[in-house]
Amino acid sequence: MAEQEEKALQLIAEAEKKLKSAKGFFSSFFGGGSKQEEACDLYVRAANAFKMAKKWPQAGKAFEEAAQLQMMMGSKHESATHYVDAGSCYRKGDSNAAVAALRKAIEIYTDMGRFTIAAKHHITVAEIYETELTDMEKSVQNYEKAADYYKGENSTSSANKCLLKVAQFSATMENYEKAIEIYEEVAKPCMDNSLLKYSVKDHFFHASVCHMCMDTVNAQVAVKSYEEQFPAFSDSRECKLVKNLLQAVEDENIDQFSEVLKDYDSISRIDSFLTTLLLRVKKQLNAEPELC
Repeated sequence: MAEQEEKALQLIAEAEKKLKSAKGFFSSFFGGGSKQEEACDLYVRAANAFKMAKKWPQAGKAFEEAAQLQMMMGSKHESATHYVDAGSCYRKGDSNAAVAALRKAIEIYTDMGRFTIAAKHHITVAEIYETELTDMEKSVQNYEKAADYYKGENSTSSANKCLLKVAQFSATMENYEKAIEIYEEVAKPCMDNSLLKYSVKDHFFHASVCHMCMDTVNAQVAVKSYEEQFPAFSDSRECKLVKNLLQAVEDENIDQFSEVLKDYDSISRIDSFLTTLLLRVKKQLNAEPELC
């Protein structure tokens, strides 16, 4: 590994030497551009050598140098590719640097009209904010941007995946209205699609739980509306669960609430996201003052 690092440093030195010679007066007439191309190639080789030595920050920096040179030479696509490579390297130890590099790539791709690729990298940035930097709001912003780009390219399925992430995080941050709006928006076109019909009950289920977190009376109205819009929802285990939970809340019976959840969970596992929301509902029930 030390050998690869030494090789990388030598390549960096060669690249810098090439660039200095390219700035001379005569080089502007005799192959200054080719010197930049050679320097760019040397930076990429250095970056790969740093990768082999597991020197990730240095590898990222070398890829960024290559990206800047490609942009100077008017090679936008190659520049964006190197910024993505830099982001991958930085992600090994510096998430903020990874985000910065990926944003540069995204800016280039959007300028080129490559919105599908830009959306893909917005998702990567969203995932970094979600899992590494734990900034849910910025994660939401990037998922929303990705969804917008996918919608513009008529990639509805990809857009919906991003929107469902936005809904989940919005509900987690107690922005239930936004989450409900998204779940309902995603559910509507699925009703008339034979391949996507199965997902409608899940979207309405999630929306119903969000309603419960705000107001159980409105939740009852919403559930009735969902049944009218999509009759198959009435027969689903999810709909029956929501109705039983609402009954437990109405009866102010916390034991009944827990038992209903336990019975459902024994057959269909409740994920951590829904568990969080349902615990909020249970906490509200537990906090209900007893009437004297």
